[in-house]
Amino acid sequence: MFFISSAQAQTAAGSGDPGITGSLIMFGGLFIFMYLFIIRPQRKRQKEHTDLITGLGKGDEVTMTSGILGKIVKLEGEYVVVEVNDKLELKFQKSAVHAVLPKGTIKAI
Repeated sequence: MFFISSAQAQTAAGSGDPGITGSLIMFGGLFIFMYLFIIRPQRKRQKEHTDLITGLGKGDEVTMTSGILGKIVKLEGEYVVVEVNDKLELKFQKSAVHAVLPKGTIKAI
């Protein structure tokens, strides 16, 4: 009986339990935080990369995710043929293109 009365007194005084409303607000705040700082920026980067890939054309100077610089010689569906040297052409997936460089960048290096 001693324990029951102290437990009732503790809940009456406010034990710090936020209840269901507080939990829902906390969960909603966490979701908003994750959306603003994780999901939204990732979608933006993904859209920019998709736009970059769809805008590729013959003669573009590109850098690959591996760090290789080259000039696009041929587009073959989901693949791109990059001329790295006068005698060397490599085939990559389009998704491996990291950035399109301004014209003349490779000669300047």
